[in-house]
Amino acid sequence: MQFQVKGRNLEVSDAIRSYAEEKLAKLERQLPDPRVELELTIEKNPSIAANHVAEATIWTSGPVLRAREASTDMRASIDQLVEKLERQATRYRTRGRSRRRRAARANGPEPAQATDGDDLRIVKSKQFALNPMTPEDAILQLELIGHDFYVFRNGETSEINVVYRRRDGDFGLIEPQ
Repeated sequence: MQFQVKGRNLEVSDAIRSYAEEKLAKLERQLPDPRVELELTIEKNPSIAANHVAEATIWTSGPVLRAREASTDMRASIDQLVEKLERQATRYRTRGRSRRRRAARANGPEPAQATDGDDLRIVKSKQFALNPMTPEDAILQLELIGHDFYVFRNGETSEINVVYRRRDGDFGLIEPQ
């Protein structure tokens, strides 16, 4: 397991680093050769009681798992984070394995760029590979990462599509004309 810890607004001690590595090592049983990036943050806003934040991104041969947890203690945040990631890994392992394998064997990834915008200012930019998949696989990925939308390349049409969670709890699909 490749493991990287970053600290924002705090110096990550060896004790916290080893504690996090020990807890996240549990995921290695469920996920083959994961690459884990953990970011630990202390929010400096005095009105936020749960100011110790643990955020993890795990790259696997399948989906990318992400989770974020906050509490009043960093160790508690890490514990909650690991519980959430274990649930995601279990969900990933038990759903639609054959569809994921088919999608992984399809055409290679093509780079694309997505941005999150706030007014007219770009505050974050991401790059990721668009693997061909079905809309059902995209919904599974959407649920795994916990976002409101997911951009993917449709395996049948080779077009870029977006699935999103509607306010009524159902899912929507955006396809280009």
